[in-house]
Amino acid sequence: MNAALPPIMISSVFLPTGSLVESLIHLSNEVASVEKLPSVQFRNILTMIRRIKLLSSLFEDIRETNSPLPPSSILCLTELFSVIQRVKLLIQGCKDGSSLWGLIQTQFLSNQFHVLVKEMGGALDILPLSLLNLSADTREQVELLHRQAKRVDLLVDPRELQRREELLQIMTRNNQKNSGNKGFDDFVKLKEVLSCIGLRSPLEYEEEISKLEAEAEKQAGTGGLTVVSNINNIISLVTYSKSVIFADRDKEEIKENFKQRSAFMNRNQDVSSSSQSILSNIPDEFRCPISLDLMKDPVIVASGHTYDRNSIAQWISSGHQTCPKSGQRLIHMALIPNYALKSLVHQWCQDNNVPLIDDSSSSSSFSKSESSSGKSKLSEKAIDHISATKAAMESVKMTAEFLVGKIAMGSPEIQRQATYELRLLAKTGMGNRRIIAEAGAIPFLVTLLSSTDPKTQENAVTAMLNLSILENNKTLIMSAGSIDSIIDVLESGKTMEARENAAATIFSLSIINDCKVTIGTRPRAFSALVGLLREGTSAGKKDAASALFNLSVYEANKASVVVAGAVPLLVEMLMDDKAGITDDALALLALLLCCSEGLEEIRKSKVLVPLLIDLLRFGSTKGKENSITLLLGLCKDGGEEVARRLLINPRSIPSLQSLSADGSLKARRKADALLRLLNRCCSQSHNPVG
Repeated sequence: MNAALPPIMISSVFLPTGSLVESLIHLSNEVASVEKLPSVQFRNILTMIRRIKLLSSLFEDIRETNSPLPPSSILCLTELFSVIQRVKLLIQGCKDGSSLWGLIQTQFLSNQFHVLVKEMGGALDILPLSLLNLSADTREQVELLHRQAKRVDLLVDPRELQRREELLQIMTRNNQKNSGNKGFDDFVKLKEVLSCIGLRSPLEYEEEISKLEAEAEKQAGTGGLTVVSNINNIISLVTYSKSVIFADRDKEEIKENFKQRSAFMNRNQDVSSSSQSILSNIPDEFRCPISLDLMKDPVIVASGHTYDRNSIAQWISSGHQTCPKSGQRLIHMALIPNYALKSLVHQWCQDNNVPLIDDSSSSSSFSKSESSSGKSKLSEKAIDHISATKAAMESVKMTAEFLVGKIAMGSPEIQRQATYELRLLAKTGMGNRRIIAEAGAIPFLVTLLSSTDPKTQENAVTAMLNLSILENNKTLIMSAGSIDSIIDVLESGKTMEARENAAATIFSLSIINDCKVTIGTRPRAFSALVGLLREGTSAGKKDAASALFNLSVYEANKASVVVAGAVPLLVEMLMDDKAGITDDALALLALLLCCSEGLEEIRKSKVLVPLLIDLLRFGSTKGKENSITLLLGLCKDGGEEVARRLLINPRSIPSLQSLSADGSLKARRKADALLRLLNRCCSQSHNPVG
């Protein structure tokens, strides 16, 4: 690898560049070899693994070439390492975590995969493929992956969404305080949802419950009361389902577990005779860990564990600040009702003819005071994905400074490569654009605009264009005295792409009013833009028209655009569907109509009025609005000839009447104004318009 470069920092760990490719290959193979994919996020995981297998081919090819890597490719590989590392953690989290909780978070998890794919595309934006000695197959695969990653849509499996909605509906119906009295009507549907995500044996149910409990403890540490409550509701539903489905199989095991647990937990607790009579029949999950009695009013504490309200209230009121079961210190003393478990306990009592007296009312005052005080101290912590880490920004800064140094001191060939890599680096991310400017790149890029090497010039002006997207950089580019050099490239650049990107740079800079004024003092800028309007590709013509429009917003520049010969060319483009800039040409003509030179030049056209009449019928919404603007302007102030031409054209009045009735607000207003003007013109000729 490139020994001249310092080590690259990835996720706060420094890796020498020599080991970066090896690390990527190892990490990619780890992700690609994942087995037994989880049922939750199955499609996203499978698609992501396929993408990383494609990247693995790229890393293998780079290793085989064993040649120095360009700095921007090292930055790209560093970013890819970070992305793949997070992909690995996300997939592992889906595998190791609760399937039901993953189902609840389907949209959130899908969005995480979507963000990582987009970041993968952003990293590939700065990969200088033309500078890497790759096989044709690998190059084609990477280009395809890049295109797919840039346009990929959020993928949320509709089947997972349906299961999630079914689960949420079950939870909602059974979270009502009195739902226990109505019976558990959703059991069949719940069993089906659980089976779909792989819960089919007692062991799988137990593993899922353990994972949910672990998730509840993790969430409790953040103070997410609502989240913990929801997880405990799910635990209750799974527990009840297990007890019903595997009742006969688990009966002896439950009894034995209870005996062992009661021996461990029963410290000076007095178990009542009524409890003793049903002791062997109560599911272990329905017992309070403190009293070992059936929970009459189950509540959730900050650790995520559930207790009977009276028992835990006495525990807390006696001065304890820890969870009796886990020993974890409670970050708050709020008691959250576990309505789902309460509903299941009520149902079990009904099924087993066990009388149950609800003690919740006697302790409601304690719950209310504790809960309100706890909630006042806590707020939900939103999960926020941060893509641009400090380590990544340091890598960009290091790369930018290195490339600027090569531009300043390198040979022409090195300068060509460095400007290409800066161009790619500036293509993505406002942070990158800020860092490149801070590294001092702009003055050196201005110098290279006059390079005799076509690719160096093209890369320099394109890098300038990319940097100009950042608002603050516009001022820096202007201050560096770049305008004349950019106009030189626009006027006589060595490639058409360089000329077109120079026009796009002027468009970007001319958003600033000072820039409009500065360019307005250089007539050759307008001539060069009109020249590109005539000679450029469709994209180049659009850039030129957009730049001329921006500049014409400043009143003093309108005459310069007209003098440069823009009007006849714009009218000509209205007849050229292939040019693809009809709306841009109309908008610019409508703007130039506001100055006397523009009005005079536009009136000279003999073909414009018929074209505008056709555009009233077949143009876009904006096209119709600008067509009416032009016709109205041409008919005013001595435009009787244009009005007569409109009146004798059989398509004009019906088109205006149609727009007056069904057009956009702006089109309706101007169509009405033009119809009134034509009516006055007809009245003077004793031929009223119908």
